[in-house]
Parts: sequence; C-alpha cells; structure tokens
Amino acid sequence: MRIFITGIAGFAGSHLTEYLLSVADADIHGAIHRHNHRIQHLLDRLTLHRGDLRNALWVRDLIESIRPDAVLHLAAWSDVGGSWQQPWTTYELNIQCQLNLLEAVRRTCPRAPVVVITSNEIYGLVRPDDLPINEETPFRPNSPYGVSKVTQDVMAFQYWQSHNLPTLRMRSFNHIGPGQSDDFAASSFARQIAEIEAGQRAPVMHVGNLSARRDFTDVRDVVRAYWLALLHGEPGCAYNVGSGRSYAVQEVLDKLLALTDASITLETDPARLRPSDVPVSVCDNRRLTAATGWRPDIPLERSLADLLSYWRGQTHGGDL
Repeated sequence: MRIFITGIAGFAGSHLTEYLLSVADADIHGAIHRHNHRIQHLLDRLTLHRGDLRNALWVRDLIESIRPDAVLHLAAWSDVGGSWQQPWTTYELNIQCQLNLLEAVRRTCPRAPVVVITSNEIYGLVRPDDLPINEETPFRPNSPYGVSKVTQDVMAFQYWQSHNLPTLRMRSFNHIGPGQSDDFAASSFARQIAEIEAGQRAPVMHVGNLSARRDFTDVRDVVRAYWLALLHGEPGCAYNVGSGRSYAVQEVLDKLLALTDASITLETDPARLRPSDVPVSVCDNRRLTAATGWRPDIPLERSLADLLSYWRGQTHGGDL
C-alpha cells in the first residue's frame, strides 16, 4: 500500500509515521517543507519530497509521480493563539494547501481515500447544552484558526459530494505527548519546568487561562484513530477524536508540577490569554468508536510524564 502523508515531520505526522511503520506493510511517502528532526530516525524507511503545498503545480506533479493508494493530510498551521496575529497566513496554509492536494488527488487517483484533519475548534463557542460535543454540534468558530478548519472540513465534504472523492474528516480535540511544540499549554508548562530544573530560567512559570477545561488525548492514541478511520470509516463522514473526558488546564499543570522537585511560582502572562476562549470542551467519540472500535489507551499522567521527559532531554541536550 502506497501512503502519502503531508506534515510527516510535524508533531502528529511523526507519530503517525512511526505507528504506520510498526503496523502496516506500506510504502510511505511524505511531503516536507522545513526540518525533519522529528523523523530523523526513520529516514531510511521513508521517501521524502521537499516542496511547498501552496504550489499547485508541484503538488499535481508529486501526486502524479507517487499515485498513492491513500492520503493522510496533516500539514497545517496549528497554533490557535498565533492565528490571531497571523490570520491570513493561517487561512493560506490551511485552505490553499488542502485545495491543491484534493484537486491533485481528484485528477490522478480519485479512488484513494483522503483523511483530512480538522479540529474541535470548528465548534467554537459551544453552549452547556451542547456537551459532550458530537458531530452534529453547530459550527461557531471563534478564532481565525477555527474558521480555517471549518473551511477544510466543509471543503473535504464538498469533494465527496461533488466528485465522489472518498474523504474522511477527523475532528481532533486537544492532543498532547512527546515532541509537541511549546505553542500549546501543556508543552509550554513542561518546557518551562525543564528549563527551570536546568537553571536556564528563573523559577517562575508564565501561564494563561487555567480555568478552561479541555479534552486531552495522547497523540499516539490520536494517530491510531486516523489509521483506523482510513481502514474502517465511512467515506464522506466526520469523526470526533477525543477521550470523552475534560480536565481543567490547572489540573494538567498540577500533574506536571507533581513530577518535579523544583519550587516554582506562577505568573499570569496577558500575552497567553486569547481574545475569545471556550470555557469547556469535551468530546463525544461514540461515532468513531462504533465505526472503528477505537478507544484511547494512554492515560493523561503518562502523556504528561513523557512530554516532560522529552523537554528534559531537549533542554539538557541543548537542542532547543
């Protein structure tokens, strides 16, 4: 099976690639734009193609040369908070890149299933009576990132409706684990702890809104859901991916602080507060579970311990 992965060197993409190499007899190709350090240890088992998904001609030629049997589209701008400062860049990367990819697949290998990764941010300002959030919850995006993900989601559905291209939409809730960028709260906390332990910063942790409740799932469970959906999901369908349980960001921070002996004080950083934030988000994952049998296996405590270990290794190794 020839599989094409965009965003192969990203946080989720690297974990997906490692997982597929362990479970699938596959010829894996990946699109890469910048660094490949997350997949350095896998390079002898992959075929990488360096280029820019915003270039429609490059994407068309690449798909024609690979002719994949399946596509997993993970490349994206993923920083929700940063989308407020760079809304156009967010739209360009998340919308244009997917459009170029779907057009190329439609023309070259229209029977290849395409897994498109959107986000729970498409639901935006959910109401208490919306919880837990299922796939029929209305879209009320409240960030430029959320708007871009709504567009990706609806575009994928339109290609199924108009062209019979077998797309599947994976609406992922918050996922965490080793290798995550510190643009995200849990990873930012873990990096700050590691740097404080190493004496690289004062023992003060900068935090944002700690009262928000989020549905956290380990990235290794999330990418397994992507693969199971590709194998067993219904083309044209959308699937929420999440644990089905919410935690306050304060709880996540407390669990991380319990893993260190460092004495740390907290300081709220206004720059880490979003113009609009959702108080509670929790996933209804029953559609995915019914279709694929997927359930999350990795507890939050292990995810956080592995994340902190990752940042300790990065900090002490000097590879920041």
